[in-house]
Amino acid sequence: MAEAHVPAGDEDIIVADELTKTFGNVVAVDRVSFRVRAGEVLAFLGPNGAGKSTTIKMLTTLLRPTSGHMRVAGHDPQKDPNAVRRAFGIVFQDPSLDSELTAYENLDFHGVLYHVPRATRRSRIPELLRFVGLWERRDDPVKQFSGGMKRRLEIARGLLHHPRILYLDEPTLGLDPQTRNQLWEHVRELNRTEGITVFFTTHYIEEAEKVAQRVMIIDHGKIMASGTPDELKAQARAPTLEEAFLEFTGRTIREEEASSVDRMRLQGRMWRR
Repeated sequence: MAEAHVPAGDEDIIVADELTKTFGNVVAVDRVSFRVRAGEVLAFLGPNGAGKSTTIKMLTTLLRPTSGHMRVAGHDPQKDPNAVRRAFGIVFQDPSLDSELTAYENLDFHGVLYHVPRATRRSRIPELLRFVGLWERRDDPVKQFSGGMKRRLEIARGLLHHPRILYLDEPTLGLDPQTRNQLWEHVRELNRTEGITVFFTTHYIEEAEKVAQRVMIIDHGKIMASGTPDELKAQARAPTLEEAFLEFTGRTIREEEASSVDRMRLQGRMWRR
């Protein structure tokens, strides 16, 4: 197990220590330890079924760990879940908007749930809708939105209560390349202007390399390596992050996890070796 390297002196906004989650005889997350600096953009990179979403669910109070300890924004998710929930916003893998409500109504309803004062909602919602490019569509029902528009609205919703951390769980899954690029531009701008910590999961290697300041590679519930893309390439003695990823996770095709496209890409690389 590799523990993420965090330079001394930086504030750790997320700390996981020997975090473990089992489902019966299945070990989904296996004694994972890492730290995330405040203001960092971190990619949790791994194949399907590696333990990425399970880890995020523990950090966000949706799952209780089998063993281990966590601290998020200075709080223990098990002992003080409400304080932890106030500290983060999240975009889930699966859409969680109310499709019958308008874009504005979705944000307003979320603000009520998070006890955001009405005056704050009135100023914050227009600001966020403009930030994600949806102000002109504020009165349209979400059922009329494309997948990319829904993702952008979910990001706006996650930011409404001024969180310190934004979790993104496979946020670009199923989106076209142009929409994916636009979404990441919003995220990078958010990190630059507000200093928000971004913790995102992905199995797209190019996203991790392009967007993240640091990458943690997870496979079979264990952190296999951690560092900047250049550090990972040096550790694996690989010319690209993709080759480094394969060195850390193996080159065996996983029939039960990989899509047909992933299998063809990997098979093509094997043929070229």
